[in-house]
Amino acid sequence: MSGHSSIAEPQLNATPLIDVMLVLMVILIITLPVATQITKLNVPQGPAAAPQPSIRLDIVSDGAIFWNGTEVSSLEQLEARFVKLAGSANAPRVNVMPEKRTRYELVAQVLALAQRSRVTALGLTPVPD
Repeated sequence: MSGHSSIAEPQLNATPLIDVMLVLMVILIITLPVATQITKLNVPQGPAAAPQPSIRLDIVSDGAIFWNGTEVSSLEQLEARFVKLAGSANAPRVNVMPEKRTRYELVAQVLALAQRSRVTALGLTPVPD
């Protein structure tokens, strides 16, 4: 018997590693020109303009509506305010802020009322928790 054992030594197959490296290089070569593209923006220079005034219209979950903190007693009174607002020049934006538990029907009525009254600047803003 000879003193040499016939245990096979493990060999590393480098072919899959080279394939992965080549695929990564191709991906890098393809995506690099896209990442270096420049988009020019015309940013206005000068002092910042004052923010445009806005009206906060809160709709509470019990059905109450508040116009800048003042309660509006009915949808007819709200419609009159919308018509007056739509008729004015440089009208402020109306931000409708319904609470989470407010009925959707009431919010939809208020938005439809604003649309019928020709309010052009209208936003729907969620109330933070």
